Amino acid sequence: MFTLYGNAGGTPTTILGCPLGAAGDGCANRQSASHSSDDHEQVQTVRIDYNINQKDTTWFRFQADTGVQAAYTDPINSLFDAVSPQPLYSFAAGHTHVFSQNLVNYFNPAFSWYESLFGPSNFQKTLAAFPIVLQGTGANAFTPIGGLDNTWVQGRRASRFFINDNLAWSRGAHELRFGTNTRILRLNDYDFGTGIVPTVTYANLQQFINGVANTASKNFPSSVNEPFNFLNLDLYAQDTWKVTPTLTWTFGLRDTFNSNPLNPHEQIARLRGSFSSISHYVSQPLNATIQTHLGNLFSSTPLAILQPRTAIAWQFEPKSVLRTGFGIFSDILPGTVADLVGTNPPYDKTFQGGVLGTVGGTAIAPAATNSAVNATIAANQAFTAGFPQGQLSCPQAHSVSCLPPVAITAIPDGKLHAPYFMEWSLGIEHQFGTTGSLQARYVGTRAVNQPYLTQVNGYQTVKTASGTPCKGCFAPFPTQPTDPRFGAVTQFSTGANSHYNGLQLTAMKRLGHGLQGQVNYTWSRCMDTVSNGGFLQFSAGGILSPLPGELARDYGPCDYDIRHNLNAQYVYQLPIRVRNHLLAHALNGWQISGTMFWHSGIPFSVLSTPYSANGEGIVQGSGPQFASVVPGVPLYQHHSVPGVTQPGTIQWLNPDAFVSTVDPSTGQCTGGDDPQHCQFGNLGRNGLRGPDFVWNDFYLTKWLPVSESYR
Repeated sequence: MFTLYGNAGGTPTTILGCPLGAAGDGCANRQSASHSSDDHEQVQTVRIDYNINQKDTTWFRFQADTGVQAAYTDPINSLFDAVSPQPLYSFAAGHTHVFSQNLVNYFNPAFSWYESLFGPSNFQKTLAAFPIVLQGTGANAFTPIGGLDNTWVQGRRASRFFINDNLAWSRGAHELRFGTNTRILRLNDYDFGTGIVPTVTYANLQQFINGVANTASKNFPSSVNEPFNFLNLDLYAQDTWKVTPTLTWTFGLRDTFNSNPLNPHEQIARLRGSFSSISHYVSQPLNATIQTHLGNLFSSTPLAILQPRTAIAWQFEPKSVLRTGFGIFSDILPGTVADLVGTNPPYDKTFQGGVLGTVGGTAIAPAATNSAVNATIAANQAFTAGFPQGQLSCPQAHSVSCLPPVAITAIPDGKLHAPYFMEWSLGIEHQFGTTGSLQARYVGTRAVNQPYLTQVNGYQTVKTASGTPCKGCFAPFPTQPTDPRFGAVTQFSTGANSHYNGLQLTAMKRLGHGLQGQVNYTWSRCMDTVSNGGFLQFSAGGILSPLPGELARDYGPCDYDIRHNLNAQYVYQLPIRVRNHLLAHALNGWQISGTMFWHSGIPFSVLSTPYSANGEGIVQGSGPQFASVVPGVPLYQHHSVPGVTQPGTIQWLNPDAFVSTVDPSTGQCTGGDDPQHCQFGNLGRNGLRGPDFVWNDFYLTKWLPVSESYR
């Protein structure tokens, strides 16, 4: 394994279980490395426009976009680097038919196909060098070995069809619009193959040295890729009514139908309801609890999503306009939801071995005796054979033949609640003279029924000083799984929400006396329970999964909540007009321009070290393990702290202002392993702010005349 390191040198650093020692050395070195990989892309486009007759025009566009994206660059060995060839071929067309001066139809069909698969250039060679991904979970763990091999190959091939048809009808003071927008997506999802490469973790140095796996997870899909069909249909009607010469009222209604995602192979399996609604009777066989041979991801989806909208523009003075509006907008669930619900047993099975696993095994190495990885393979064989026969799960069976606990994703009860947004605004614009204007606008948004994920079958194995289970530690996690027939249970829900309020100011100066510029300032406040759609992190420290039953505790600033944002752009033609022909070439035609940015810091969270003493901790669970704030101590400290501040960096937080629930030096709860001290901290989500961001660009440009017509 260590032969994969090109250089293991560096600065000695303390890790859990191994201090530096009197000689200043230790069990680990820290080093910084900077690696990069190349991207390349080529785009070719052909467009044809054709006037059929006075009433019909058409156009066609063909485009090929090919290239390679550097998906991942490994800091240890380039053997684990990953790339993604991403060809995209598209065709679009448009046909405009003029029925009359007041009635015009626009028809726009389109088609595209693209492929985006991620993985090492030679995956077999990569796995031959190191067949697992080895990660540490304790404080100051080693850099993972194996790169992101546990996520490859992933990606998709997709065919997309679009039909857009709009009819514009002018009738008196009314501008009527009617239309439809149809999108058909055929997705071949390759994410079912993720997890085939085992992920093995260790919690401390002792486990690493002795080759003991804290956990070992491996996925066993019936197919590494599955097709899914999606349909989105929009119908709308809109009227822009010129009530008076200075007052315009726009109102409309849009109806959206989003199909229930369909797997034509009927390899969808799901529980008969949400995890909390099903029976957890341990003697009920899993084939009576899990529905199989289903085509749709959800039991039902809304047939129609109505979205009314209205807006008013009033010119109350010759150079002043007041604008306001309100609307409801539907949101489409991302295709990622197919990766969650579609990867359920018996078609896609995930088992976890190791000390904290549910299927046994303790050795890290796959070929070793009592291998945790081999335990997952044996569990898959037992589950595959026993599930159709109605065998009981292992904790309840009275024979050797039993089903090991298996991971699953649960969906909400009944009809899916579709996510949507409500947006409203009020603004005023005033023009000064012929070259300047000022705009002020308030914007508000509320998002409802946003998706989020929760691990609802987690539990904790912490022991008190007397060796008994620590009941009440790390609430809300119990000391036993809610349903021992299952491993990790991911509950997909649509109950998250967000609120945004913003004041936007814009000042513009158009070309006059050689000056042109614009200044924008926004004050805003964004609060939510889960950011960025609930599936993808906005940043590395983003929190997507709340603690079970504690979504409200995660209500805080959005991951991208920037309270103050100021930017400006300017162009100034220097007023130099030299008539001398020779001097004019050198002095005339100079221009300065630039951009300036400033925004306040982005919020982030401070978390505790995970519990890891004696190989115990939180099993099959997730959620933010917040640290606590020390009362009366400043949160921020901007001077270097010996032993904390890394060379070449600037200290931002005060390390004395926070206390980890778990002591990083021991892996035990700070103050002792008991219900009083083993609780998540009092810090909230995104309760701290990073530093402000400032950026400035300056350009000096010279125009050189080539002739009287060109420069």
